[in-house]
Amino acid sequence: MVRTRFAPSPTGYLHLGGVRTALFNWLFARQHGGQFLLRIDDTDAQRNVQEALAPILHGFRWLGIDWDEGPDVGGPHAPYFQSQRGPRYAAAVRTLLDRGAAYYDYARPEEMQAEREAAEREKRPFVYSRSWAGDTPETRAALEAEGRQPVVRLKMPRAGTLTLNDMVRGEVCFEWAREQDHVVQRADGSCLYHLATVIDDHDFGITHVIRAEEHLSNTPRQVFIAEQLGYQLPAYAHLPYVAEPGSRNKLSKRKLDKYLQHRDFARLAQLGREIADRLGRQTIPETFNPVVVDFYEQIGFLPEALVNYLLLLGWSLDDKTEDFSRAEMIRHFSLERVNKAPASFDPQKLLAFQARAMQRLTLAEKRALVQPYLERAGWVDARQGSRDGWIEQLLQAAGDRITVAGDILRFEEFFLGDNRLVYDEQALEKRLRKPGAVELLRAFRGQLADVEPFDAETTEKTLRSFVQAQDIKIGDMIHVLRVAVTGKAEGLGLFDGLALLGKPRVLARIDRALEIA
Repeated sequence: MVRTRFAPSPTGYLHLGGVRTALFNWLFARQHGGQFLLRIDDTDAQRNVQEALAPILHGFRWLGIDWDEGPDVGGPHAPYFQSQRGPRYAAAVRTLLDRGAAYYDYARPEEMQAEREAAEREKRPFVYSRSWAGDTPETRAALEAEGRQPVVRLKMPRAGTLTLNDMVRGEVCFEWAREQDHVVQRADGSCLYHLATVIDDHDFGITHVIRAEEHLSNTPRQVFIAEQLGYQLPAYAHLPYVAEPGSRNKLSKRKLDKYLQHRDFARLAQLGREIADRLGRQTIPETFNPVVVDFYEQIGFLPEALVNYLLLLGWSLDDKTEDFSRAEMIRHFSLERVNKAPASFDPQKLLAFQARAMQRLTLAEKRALVQPYLERAGWVDARQGSRDGWIEQLLQAAGDRITVAGDILRFEEFFLGDNRLVYDEQALEKRLRKPGAVELLRAFRGQLADVEPFDAETTEKTLRSFVQAQDIKIGDMIHVLRVAVTGKAEGLGLFDGLALLGKPRVLARIDRALEIA
């Protein structure tokens, strides 16, 4: 049975690149009728944050990437946390030592540094001399008498070549002479990632290690460990990394300030800020970073849109198909169609996927999506439900202006009381305070008071008749009226907005605007 895994470290929120790797593992397992495991690589106690695990698990659930074994699910290979598997790793270290594949090393940091500097001066690759190796009990006793504490290093080959067939990159070769004697156990007895991951992959029956290409350089030491322990090697597939917008540099959640200089990335981040501000947040939390998955849930993305886009970061079916259902993803996915080159993250294209996904929703589905944002903003009560359907009417009028669910918060003028409406000062100055605008607005207000029925079609006819009689351009009156009733220079179609607000509110707002102007 095909068994794949994804092994995040609990050091922060889910990175888009990591999720793309997890998605490819999940798809490969599902396509082959296999199993996908989630394992927590928490061997680095200094970097791990226990509180970070919950958002990682939640992020996968939100995306619909389920796991057959792992945290919160369990399974026959528990525990699924490396921090809880120390005795198993220690036993493997003892086996490596007994077989001569590893040794105790007592070198101090400054001594290792001196050897590196000597190699640099002599312009040769650094290869540790093993001068402080504790090869015998006597040697170890003597070195420990000096107050030295040993680490355990792999005794790597110094000649020959390792050749592997990578399922993405084809044949890859490594010269053993370039490999260092990597540390697998610290002086305090704790074991490092490279040992732990090999043992866990073996113990959990992982058949395919599908991971980011940054791990390709780790492969020789891991193959050496596996072979020395007598393990059968899994198949390896190293995926291209996700690159920054318009660049070949790796996408990083720590470079937000840099990315904000990119127009499309800045637009995505600004959307997050606007939603956060309207929800009353004083500061933008870490999760409002478009490089982490939580950002997209917070602003109201559809998980299927994000998953669909991530699928195409480094993989394609052909040169035209972009939209896939989950079943289609599973049916078509293959490692053979994964590209070797980095895939650039394109915020504008991601928003296009989201926009198309939103267009496929019914009004009822959109209403359910935006309802939590309205409740959190305090604009509607959870008990209101779909009362009189006016929110559905607003969504229909907004059309593609609602790209993400949080966009509903941009239409606060339809939810706030008339006295709480905030007028954009620049719009007031440009539209209502220009010569003659107040007189025209007052005159048209009188005509609106008599309009029946107060719907989009009738109000439009009334306005057209008014501007014709006044011999003015319709655009001039539309702008004045929009600012008067919404406080903004832009928004929904004016006549749809008037109908949604209703005659009493429209008249009250015009009266207030006349006072302010």
